[in-house]
Amino acid sequence: MNPNPAATVEQASTAIRLRNFWRRIRTSPFWMFGIAALLRIGWIIIGHTFRFSIADRNFAFGWEMGRIAAAIASGHGFSNPFDTPTGPTAWEPPLYPYLTAGVFRMFGIYSPASAFFLLSINSVFSALTCIPIFLIARRIFSEKVAVGSAWTWAVLPYAMAWCTRWVWETSLSGLLIAILFWLALTMEDRDGMKPWFWFGLLWGITALNSTVLVSFLPASGLWAWYRRAKRGKKSLAGVALASVVFIACTTPWIIRNYETFHKFIFIRDNFGAELRLGNGRLADGTWMMYLHPTQDWYALRQYEAMGELPYIAMRKQQAIDYIKADYGRFAVLCLKRFIYFWAGGPRLAQVWWLSQVKNSLFLASSVLMFWGLGRALRQQKPGAWLLFWLMLCYPTVYYIVFTSQRYRHPIEPEMTILGIYLLTEAGKDRTQTATPGDSRA
Repeated sequence: MNPNPAATVEQASTAIRLRNFWRRIRTSPFWMFGIAALLRIGWIIIGHTFRFSIADRNFAFGWEMGRIAAAIASGHGFSNPFDTPTGPTAWEPPLYPYLTAGVFRMFGIYSPASAFFLLSINSVFSALTCIPIFLIARRIFSEKVAVGSAWTWAVLPYAMAWCTRWVWETSLSGLLIAILFWLALTMEDRDGMKPWFWFGLLWGITALNSTVLVSFLPASGLWAWYRRAKRGKKSLAGVALASVVFIACTTPWIIRNYETFHKFIFIRDNFGAELRLGNGRLADGTWMMYLHPTQDWYALRQYEAMGELPYIAMRKQQAIDYIKADYGRFAVLCLKRFIYFWAGGPRLAQVWWLSQVKNSLFLASSVLMFWGLGRALRQQKPGAWLLFWLMLCYPTVYYIVFTSQRYRHPIEPEMTILGIYLLTEAGKDRTQTATPGDSRA
C-alpha cells in the first residue's frame, strides 16, 4: 500500500522547517546570549549565591572593591579599601567600584538585592561574551568551531562560576578583551576613523576596569597596523586618534590620583604591595595572604600609620631586596607561578582527590589551548599570531607577582576557541584517516 503523497510531502516540509529553525538557533548570537544569561541568572537564584557571609563584615562581598564602593555610596569618595577608614586610595582601578557604588545607592550597601543585581550584571557580561567568541572563531577558523566555542561558553558550568559568585571585574574584563580582540582582528577590513575611535575608547574603558589588560594593547595595536599595512592602508591618523581617545579616557583619573597623592600614578598604585605578596623568604609561588592588610593586623596598622604610597614603597623595596638576594630562587618562583597559572595552584580541600581532579581539568584546558594554538600557527590561520600575543602578554605580570585561578578567566574565551578548534580538527583527522581504508564490495 502506497503512503499518502500529500502526507509525505507535508512531513518532509516539516522536517526541513525544523532543520532550518534549529540552524537559526544554533548559529544565532541572540539565542547564545539568551540561554547563557538564563542559565547564569537561574543559577544565582537556585544556588542563592547572592547571599554572602556577614561573618567578616561583608568583606567577601566585593573585597577591596566592595569596601571602596561602600565608601563612595556613603559619601566618603574613592577611599577605604580595607576594614577601617584609611582615606583616599588608588589600590583598585575605578570603573567597577563606581559601578558597584551605583548599585549600592539603588539597592542598599551590602544588601542581598545589591548582590543579586551585581551578579546578574556580571552574568550578562559573561553571556554577552558568547557573541565575540562566535565572531572570532568564525573569522579565524570556521563556523563549526564558532558554534562549538560559543555554545561551550554558554553552557559550561566553569564559565559560569566567576560571574555568579564573585562581585569583581573578572567577567567584564573577559568581555572587553574579547571585543577588543575582535576589533583588532577585523581592523584591516575597516575604513575611516570611526573604528580607531572605538579602538581607543574601548581600550580606555578597559584600562579603567583592569589595568593588567593593557599589557595586550601594544600587541593588538601593532597587529592592526601591520595587517592594514599589508593591504596598503594607512593607519597613522587612526593610531593618533585612538591614542588621543585613550588618553582622554584615562587622564581624568590620572589627574585625580596626582591631586590626591601628588605623584603620577597610572590608574592604580598597588603593584609594589602585590610584588611583596608573591616574593619573600617564605614564598612558595602562591600569594602570601597572611601579609595582606586584610589578613594581618600589623600590616593594616602599618598601612594606616604610613599612608598608602609609603606603605606600598616599603613593600616593594622588601620584595626587591629578596629578589636581588637570590635571583635563582626568584627564577624558580617565576617558573612555579607559570605552572600554577596554567595548571592550577595548590588547593585547600577537605577531599584531597577533588582538588586533584579540579587541577587536572584546569591543566587539560591549558593543554588543549597550547596544542590548538600550535596547530593554528603551523596552519597559518588568520589571527593565530594575535592569539599567540594575547597568551604571551597577558599572564606575564602574574609570573612575577603571584597567580590565582581567577586571573586566567579574562583570556578563557580565547582559550575555549582554541580548545574547540583542536577537538574539531582531531575529529576531522580521524575521519580522514578512516576514509582511505573504507572499502566496500
